[in-house]
Amino acid sequence: MPARWLRPRCRCIFTLIAVVFFVPCSIEAQTGSVALKGSVSETVALSVLPTFTHKNIDMNVLSSGSTVRLTLSSTNAEFPVIRVPLLVRSNTSFRISAIFESQTAVLTHLSVIDVRPTGSLVSPEAVNALVRSEVDVNGSQPLLVLSGPRVSLGGTLASPNNALQVTLLIRMRPQSGRGSLVHLTFIGPAGPLIP
Repeated sequence: MPARWLRPRCRCIFTLIAVVFFVPCSIEAQTGSVALKGSVSETVALSVLPTFTHKNIDMNVLSSGSTVRLTLSSTNAEFPVIRVPLLVRSNTSFRISAIFESQTAVLTHLSVIDVRPTGSLVSPEAVNALVRSEVDVNGSQPLLVLSGPRVSLGGTLASPNNALQVTLLIRMRPQSGRGSLVHLTFIGPAGPLIP
């Protein structure tokens, strides 16, 4: 038998051997289990409803992560009562504090007057276990406003149905009759509930 006829048979035999040994290995790899491990960082995100405005004051709202900064100015002799609709999203427990800064006005009242979930991805415990603090406006800064357990069960930082809407009532008194400029910052880092 000529040698040229043996070459194609040898290729077929090597191909058959390769298939016999490598196919079972690949099948076992496909039917085996794969475990992925990862972690999610603790996140608290604060924002204000996009529709939040007030007709008697000029307002600038800056939201960044777990901080919301309101700059309020008024030329009136009296500051109107302000209701701030703060949105809280978190995958962990949180604490929200307020820092009031002004040389032309004094904070006279700060309280939580309403809390409601925005949708089905809000934990039922978020409303029930929320702890509202008695804010001492004459005390030291920052002022603890409220704390609570995890709010969001899923979604993203922009999902419309995974936030807790907390309405804050704020009263201020101008120190002069010429108007006022106020900076009010809300900070919401991850943290334990405050009893």
